[in-house]
Amino acid sequence: MNYVHKLVLGTVQFGLNYGINNHSGQVKQEEADKILQWAKRSGINTLDTSSAYGTSECVLGKSLSENDLHFQIVSKYPQSDENVATVWASSMEKLQQKKLYGYLVHHFEFYQSHPQLWEGMKQLKAEGKVEKIGFSLYNTDQLQYLLDNGVEFDILQFPYNLFDRQFDVYLSPLKQCGVEVHTRSAFLQGLFFKDLDSLSWQLEPLKPYLSRIRSYCATHSITIEQCALSFVLQKNFIDGVLIGVDNVNQLQNNINVAIHTVEVNELAEQINVKETSLLNPSNWL
Repeated sequence: MNYVHKLVLGTVQFGLNYGINNHSGQVKQEEADKILQWAKRSGINTLDTSSAYGTSECVLGKSLSENDLHFQIVSKYPQSDENVATVWASSMEKLQQKKLYGYLVHHFEFYQSHPQLWEGMKQLKAEGKVEKIGFSLYNTDQLQYLLDNGVEFDILQFPYNLFDRQFDVYLSPLKQCGVEVHTRSAFLQGLFFKDLDSLSWQLEPLKPYLSRIRSYCATHSITIEQCALSFVLQKNFIDGVLIGVDNVNQLQNNINVAIHTVEVNELAEQINVKETSLLNPSNWL
């Protein structure tokens, strides 16, 4: 089955030097143009960005305008002294857009201390400036907080990969409630590709699990990319899978995987990461 329609092009690399395995730095405007053109031609319809991603929104706006490209865009409201409407308007100016497909609360702790900002999000939706509103989450405690407090949302983004499946029990209920689910970190921010001998001491406990992936891939003659991305794309209750790329070649590889996915549930059943704190990249510092 072809899963290209599920791919969401993440653009944090367009505005920041991002990723544990990124050796090429921030994506230049010319390369961003090529990536976006290729994505559109290949059937990718959704982009993910944020006003917290450095110059990402500006790079996107310039590229979309100059190349006459049209995508569904999901952006995010960051931790800010400015209200939701003001930050949204700034994003629209940079993106050179009139409305967004999705607008997410980027920093959950900030929302918890400023719950009134959600009224601003709902107002944007009521005015037709945003189609779907929701949250970017890091763990299931945050989702449970929303559910316990009766917060109604249309779209969520959270991490999901071979190592981190904490949201599994929520996927079906969210789908039944009509919530659109986007997942990120399919490659655990590039950790799956990292040379095992160059792991930092903090990440050393993950080495046996990373070795298991490599052994499985070698036995079945597939790449780590095929293995990790196929696992997430094949999940029925996931609507969008974020991929971040530094160049067109990486994008082409991801698209090829989405067209020719492989079955890896056997591997997933063999992996149960006990060191769950290491699944959050903010703990790698």
